Amino acid sequence: MSISLIQGSYIIAGLLFILALAGLSKHETSKRGNIFGAIGMALALVFALIAIGLGQIETIEGFGEFEMVPAAPTWTIAAIIIAMIIGAIIGILKAKKVEMTGMPELIALFHSFVGLAAVLVGWAAYYSSVAEGHFTGLHSGESFIGIFIGAVTFTGSIIAYLKLSAKIKSTPLTLPGHNILNLGALVAFIVLTVIFVNHPEGSTGLILISVVTVLALLLGLHLVASIGGGDMPVVVSMLNSYSGFAAAAAGFTLNNDLLIITGALVGSSGAYLSFMMCKAMNRSFISVIAGGFGSDGAVKGEEKDYGEHREISAADAADMLKNASSVVIAPGYGMAVAQAQGAVASLTEKLREKGINVRFGIHPVAGRLPGHMNVLLAEAKVPYDIVLEMDEIDEDLEDTEVVLVIGANDTVNPAALEDPGSPIAGMPVLEVWKAQNVIVFKRSMATGYAGVQNPLFFKENSQMLFGDAKDKVEEIIKDL
Repeated sequence: MSISLIQGSYIIAGLLFILALAGLSKHETSKRGNIFGAIGMALALVFALIAIGLGQIETIEGFGEFEMVPAAPTWTIAAIIIAMIIGAIIGILKAKKVEMTGMPELIALFHSFVGLAAVLVGWAAYYSSVAEGHFTGLHSGESFIGIFIGAVTFTGSIIAYLKLSAKIKSTPLTLPGHNILNLGALVAFIVLTVIFVNHPEGSTGLILISVVTVLALLLGLHLVASIGGGDMPVVVSMLNSYSGFAAAAAGFTLNNDLLIITGALVGSSGAYLSFMMCKAMNRSFISVIAGGFGSDGAVKGEEKDYGEHREISAADAADMLKNASSVVIAPGYGMAVAQAQGAVASLTEKLREKGINVRFGIHPVAGRLPGHMNVLLAEAKVPYDIVLEMDEIDEDLEDTEVVLVIGANDTVNPAALEDPGSPIAGMPVLEVWKAQNVIVFKRSMATGYAGVQNPLFFKENSQMLFGDAKDKVEEIIKDL
């Protein structure tokens, strides 16, 4: 098989990945985007395996120099195929088993695998150079940088997984001078890289690559541990970006064009998504890295008297909805926890059958994963055309008769606009309190993930419907 055919397959796979990203940008085309991505990955794996088996891989040993790598032994090909089969089985079983509430931590765990792979590739490349006795400055630098990015991604993703799965507290770790520690680690990395590129051989190279691995592992741990629960959606997209750049670094180390392209696509799209998440929270990326806000939701929040809240029953809520002409539903992570999306979809259908205009208002950081609510509603077959983003629905809230806040808290908190001293001050939120009536579905009066109290619950036009969101929505459907 010729080099041209293999390289051509890589180009086609790269184009399919670009089409996948384009498809995932809209509800209507997201399924098609996933299909493009799956086909592209399958194509890349098959032709990469063929290339390894036939020895048709072109590597760059220096500027403008090319070498044909001989075919890999049969046992190597067999080991790769077995690993692919095992990985596919684990992935399929996990995908069938995981609940949507567990998707954020699962994605964080997947990112850790990418980071670990980049570290192993970097170390393997180093030992390959040692065995051959051949070091080049450019190749050594690529391996060194890949190890650093991969190790940061690995431990950072593990900490994110533990926080998102509530295995450790999500409150930020604030060591004395933690920003200086992060900056110092980056400066040390730059210095170590310069030294390693000039002296990659012998015991010096081994010590340097060992030191940078440990340094990066500690930096990744500290970096994400310092970020609080309120910033976790940004963390997920940030780690997605890191994993992409780690893959790209591994691609440079392996001289694999497709891995470079794929990693660059994932890294750049993740970085842009992180920027969009920060913009939606009115926070800079640097301020998130410097130490985010948030808690595990168990704290009581600020000690401030907002008055008494009012409660409403499911039957009364049903009566209010019957007499409404327009309804907006603002979902949050609580809807995912209660797995209430199916019931919410049924409620939406019932109300629309009665001629009531029902729409959804989605905050960019609702849930603990970018697009979390959109995926839940798509899973429940809610029509795409009534699922609107925050900036599309906000101006209509003033003319809305009833807003149902289902499991949302921080994303509908007026303190972001009214209290300059609040940790979420300046964060754009869904201004649901402008509607005529607001019904808030919550299990209790506990604070949200950011750990601050919500004055919305005490406003005159707001009423609380306590209990499991799925159960309460189903009760309302029966009363309708």
